[in-house]
Amino acid sequence: MRLWSLHPSQLGRRALVAGWREALLAQKVLAGGTRGYTHHPQLQRFRATDDPLVAIATYLHALADDADARGYSFDRSRVSRPADEGLRLTVTGGQLDYEWQHLRAKVETRDPEWFEAVVVTARPKPHPLFDVVPGDVEPWEVR
Repeated sequence: MRLWSLHPSQLGRRALVAGWREALLAQKVLAGGTRGYTHHPQLQRFRATDDPLVAIATYLHALADDADARGYSFDRSRVSRPADEGLRLTVTGGQLDYEWQHLRAKVETRDPEWFEAVVVTARPKPHPLFDVVPGDVEPWEVR
């Protein structure tokens, strides 16, 4: 499960679609709807909020917003809650850089056009839910 801290606009088509599927799975896990992935480390930051289901829903809505901008059709009816536009989580700069390098390595070989058009010239931006704070790679990151 990879719940990118990167802005959805920086994800290629495959990463965006995979991120949508994985965040829907995370929503199911957080709702207690499955026994798998219940201890997945990437869920820690959502569980640490006052309402994990609103946090993951806010995350999902931002993915769907980017999908809409690209002309894709993500089924928002699968998101259990409305977005909380005022909700902010943090991500460390080290985590954002780590994910950026991870994404670059994946995209360079599997989607060279996206790599050249978006990734090679860009700097990492956070997902709209996250504010960047100083720090190394997050402790929940599995390397």
